[in-house]
Amino acid sequence: MLSHRLQDTSLRYFLEVVRTGSLTEAAQRLNVTVSAVSRQVAALEGLLGVPLFDRRPRGMVASAAGELLAAYALRNALEADRVVTEIAALQGLRRGRVRVASSAGFAIEFLPRAIAEFRERYPGLHFHVRVAPPAEVTGIVLHGDADIGITYSRAAEQGIRVEHRQAAPVIAIMRPDHPLARFRSITLAQMQPYPLALPESDNTVRQLFDIACSERGMAFEPVLVSNQFETLTSFVLHGGGLSISGGVTVGDRLRRGELHAAAIRERGMKSRAIELQTLSGRTLPDGVRTFLSFVRDRLVDESGIAS
Repeated sequence: MLSHRLQDTSLRYFLEVVRTGSLTEAAQRLNVTVSAVSRQVAALEGLLGVPLFDRRPRGMVASAAGELLAAYALRNALEADRVVTEIAALQGLRRGRVRVASSAGFAIEFLPRAIAEFRERYPGLHFHVRVAPPAEVTGIVLHGDADIGITYSRAAEQGIRVEHRQAAPVIAIMRPDHPLARFRSITLAQMQPYPLALPESDNTVRQLFDIACSERGMAFEPVLVSNQFETLTSFVLHGGGLSISGGVTVGDRLRRGELHAAAIRERGMKSRAIELQTLSGRTLPDGVRTFLSFVRDRLVDESGIAS
């Protein structure tokens, strides 16, 4: 059968070319010669009778047939990892690795705290957390480079299974002694007289804020713009003024009483959602599945913050 002739080496080499878009870079990562990679790809194309890549001046891009084969090969590789992990568990080793891709806000306190609490129960599990912009988190999961993605999403993505989804409204954050801290919710007009620190324009919180301002015909001139939530939060803590955030990002500081949060009463401020994502069709290893459930429960616990 044709499926029996799809050899492991050929698929590994093929997948690396898909990931890198280059025979040369794939060869470097595999520690083999370029000609060895080229031969394996040519052999697959000869076997299947179709081109697997579009050769372009800037690199190699998987064709429609190549994308189908890549999805097959990736799921096979991930399934093999899962089987090895579960065999180890049968031997009582209780070990494994959980790879998480996360947008920046979750990686400040929420994920480190969740991992620390989880490892009190399962100390044999190890973690790798990769922080990336929200849209890139989904891509990392799609390429099999993370077991779980935790990000903000506003649209469905083909190939992604959404394990959990919950609303993530935009909130205003301030020190407890700020004049607006006596309110549980505020408007843009109430915020306008005060100095404001904002994330950069590619951030989902900032995008919703800008849309709301545009609809109101209002303009804010932020005194500070940064791509780091910690910079914005520190500015607020030092009495610099207001900022905006999601509840999970600052949840620990709200509980400790360091910050006050107020919902922003404007249309569209609740149109963002948190998603826990996995690769569609993949059977998750035991440790990953257990951590996924643990994080889902923690997110539900956080849902009441500043809502």
